[in-house]
Amino acid sequence: MTDELTVVRAGFAPIKGTRHLAHDRVMLDAQGPVGDRGFALVSVDPEDPARGRVLRTVQNPLLVAVRAEVTGDRLEVELPGGETVSAEPAATGERITCDYWGRDVELELVDGPHAELFSSWLDRPVRLARARRGDVVFAGPVSLVTTASLHDLARHVDRDAVDPARFRPTLVVETDEPYAEDTWLGREIRVGEATLRIGVPIPRCAVIDIRPETGERDVRLLKTLATHRPLNRAGEPAFGVFAEVVVPGAVGG
Repeated sequence: MTDELTVVRAGFAPIKGTRHLAHDRVMLDAQGPVGDRGFALVSVDPEDPARGRVLRTVQNPLLVAVRAEVTGDRLEVELPGGETVSAEPAATGERITCDYWGRDVELELVDGPHAELFSSWLDRPVRLARARRGDVVFAGPVSLVTTASLHDLARHVDRDAVDPARFRPTLVVETDEPYAEDTWLGREIRVGEATLRIGVPIPRCAVIDIRPETGERDVRLLKTLATHRPLNRAGEPAFGVFAEVVVPGAVGG
């Protein structure tokens, strides 16, 4: 029997590392949410232009304050102060091999005003690249956190609420018991039109301490989680679970 859960938020970021935005409707296929991390920012190796590195959010926290949305063929990027560019990324035919958390991914560099805006915001030269589905996704294609666990974490840090965008989840689902998702390994759940199979817990890093609106670290969620949540071998606390898509379909948040 497949259980059905209520989705209260569904979202993704079209450029890896930028603000995780909620969407009224997200389509899930075998590779996760359609439109998720279709682009990435890369730092090109000056000594070898054919190689580079995908920017990591934890090392570039200002990225999370940038809003990015795709409408049709146009990619719109907005900085916190309101400066905005909107254009269709132009294919260059250039391909670059980039390191992404210790593995090589091949990306296609694109032209447009976006790279200049990001370079100014981050105070370092970067290029915008198009990524194949799943290439700049860490571990599972879908990530899921629960309302009860978010409420429990808010209680631990003496806050009314914790913004789920800090955890960048594909889905936030409604639950009554904190961390009940820890027991869901292998379970199939229905969310909207889609069916998911729950996987392993998600290890967390310092990105969750970053305030999405500003890119500044403002609360020690990671340290708090480490006091009462299971840790992996790297000392990272678990919060939320990965999942794979068994039956594709649309999900509303």
